[in-house]
This record gives sequence, structure tokens and C-alpha cells, in this order.
Amino acid sequence: MVISTLTPDRVKLGVTPTLWWNDDFPSIDIGIPFGEAVSEMALAGFQGCSIGHKYPTDPAELKSALDLRGLTVSEPWVSTYFTLDGMEQQTVDAFQDRLAFLAAVGGHDIVVAEFGDTSHILPVALFANRARFDDDQWDRLCRGLNRLGKIANEAGMRLCYHHHMGTGVMDRADVDRLMAGTDPDLVHLLLDTGHLRFAGYDPLDAVRAHAGRIKHVHLKDVRAPIVQRVRDEGLSFQQGIEDGVFTVPGDGSIDFVPILQALGDSGYEGWLVVEAEQDPAKANPLEYALKARGYLRDVLGW
Repeated sequence: MVISTLTPDRVKLGVTPTLWWNDDFPSIDIGIPFGEAVSEMALAGFQGCSIGHKYPTDPAELKSALDLRGLTVSEPWVSTYFTLDGMEQQTVDAFQDRLAFLAAVGGHDIVVAEFGDTSHILPVALFANRARFDDDQWDRLCRGLNRLGKIANEAGMRLCYHHHMGTGVMDRADVDRLMAGTDPDLVHLLLDTGHLRFAGYDPLDAVRAHAGRIKHVHLKDVRAPIVQRVRDEGLSFQQGIEDGVFTVPGDGSIDFVPILQALGDSGYEGWLVVEAEQDPAKANPLEYALKARGYLRDVLGW
């Protein structure tokens, strides 16, 4: 089945550098440099990429390197800490710095996630120790995100919130509460298929519930047996990644066709960004980038 509604004039295909190294866990790295990674992204047929920790910090240098390969920036990442005491202004300042960087490299979407009390970077059981916000923290988070969204809008940019394993915005109830508590004109939703399925939330249900809020998409697959192992054995997020819980679209247990069809039917326009936080020593990055691009070519028809 070819999805005719997600055409090249409506969506762009990107990829994250987490196929080549991991930005949360520096030990998951076999030494692939920035230049090699972005060259392979272009070789695999992608149009853009998110920003990783090995990228040049000079926006002019980064833009030149990406322009040379026909790539653009799909998004940078900003961690927010509104749920922690004394962190609001520091969070806003970091966001504004990243927004200026995004403008300099010619991007449009900026991705944020609340990392107050997150368990995902700790060597602890992921599900048992995930962050859970009280009502005051939820209020602080929603007010803070609305503030950032207004700053982004005024700069001609768009804030997209990334629900994430181990954080206080992880499962269906969390996503629903965040969407209900924030201004739809200021705070948009980044749909990450892998994180949703890992958390036990059907990505297709999320599209049906929040299609009007979804402005950015990460296409990530999961291997269901490893998801179950993380739950049953109390594994950490890092252990799950090292064991191969994530993979590229078409290589795991998620059926992407109805998800993409629902996005297309809803009028989605924006980035479809392939992501697979894998150990590059076990999963050759270029091989998996090509596999993902081939899958999307079959599904989208281009």
C-alpha cells in the first residue's frame, strides 16, 4: 500500500545521528566522526537531520557542512527543567540560546522535553523509577512550555514537545494531560512512535487523539520481546538500548502503514525523522539508514 497523502511537497525525510552514536550515553559509540555520519545520511537519501553532540558548535560551520551534502536541520534538542526548583530562568535562557542557533542554521522546529526527575539516564529500573509529577509540577511545566512556545512563535519558530521514556511525560495519561494543559497555538506535539509503544501507548491511537497538535514525527520501531524484558527484569533505559529495544521503521513490531495513513489523512505537514538508538557496533549505521529509507520509499512511493 502506498500512502499518497504524504507527498514530498508536504513532508521531508530526516534522520537522527543516534544511528551513529548515542547522545545520552557517550559509551555507546565506536568513534564515527561527524563528517562520516552526515555523509552517510545524505548517501542514504535523507533530506535533513537533527543535531547531535558531535556536530560543530559554530552555526556557520555546521550549515556549510550540511549544505555541502544537501541536508538541512530538522531540529535541535533542548532539555527543560521547569519541574525543579530554581530552574525556570535557566531553562528559558538555554532555550533562547538554542533558538538563536536554530535561526542561524536555517531550521524551524525546536524540540523540548522535561527532564526534571527523569530516570532514563540513570542505571536504575526504567519503569519503576520513572518521573511522576505532582499537580504543582504539572502547572509549572505547562506554564513554562507556554512561555517557551510564545518565545518560539515570536521568532518564527515552532516548539514541539517530545514525550520520553523515564520522564514525567511518558505514557498516554501524561501526553493527554500535557496537551490539555498547554495552549495549542504555542505547544505542539512531537510524535515518537518508538517511545509511545515502549511506554504502552499505541501510536495510532495517539495520532487519532492528537492529530491537530502533531507537528513533528520521529519514526522509530521497537522489538517487542526486548520491551517486555525491560519491564519484567527491571532493566534500565541504557540496558534496553544496548540490548536492541529500538530499531528503524520496518525492522521491528510496529505497523507504520496505518500510522502514516492517519497522519496523511489528518493533513500532516512537516518532518518525518527516522530514529533508532542502537549500538553501532551491533547495527551498522549506514546499513540501517538505507533499510529505513527503503522501507519509507515502499510505503510513501518516493
